[in-house]
Amino acid sequence: MSKLDALESWAGGLLARLAPAARRTATREIARELQRSQRARIARQRNPDASPYEKRKPRSKNRLRDKVGRIKRAAMFAKLRQTRYLRAESDARGLAVGFARRVARVARVHQFGEIDRVAKSGPDYKYPARVLLGFTDADREKIRDILLKHLAR
Repeated sequence: MSKLDALESWAGGLLARLAPAARRTATREIARELQRSQRARIARQRNPDASPYEKRKPRSKNRLRDKVGRIKRAAMFAKLRQTRYLRAESDARGLAVGFARRVARVARVHQFGEIDRVAKSGPDYKYPARVLLGFTDADREKIRDILLKHLAR
């Protein structure tokens, strides 16, 4: 049984004890908190196990293409972590935190380390796995605290 299955079975049992309205409120709060924590972790450029993301591949120096087509050395995934793309949805049956629209494909390639085209007519590249969505120990504790708070009401 994976950690996610264990968390789901434990949290599912507790959520089943709540009335539907209270369950909606609890799942909404958990989804928002998970969205916040995922956004902050992506901004820190860390995997859920606290290891840093693998750095970008260094570019060879080519004076003719110095400015055109360059890779920016700013933090990766700055736009992906915006609320517009990193979505949290919840209802009485469950919750989901994930990426929306076309950026979901980019996120999937990086999440699992898949092969994708660098540019529209460019070469294929095997991206290293950079886990964008995942549970940390702090996330599990926060979920537990939120559930216990709602159960105590």
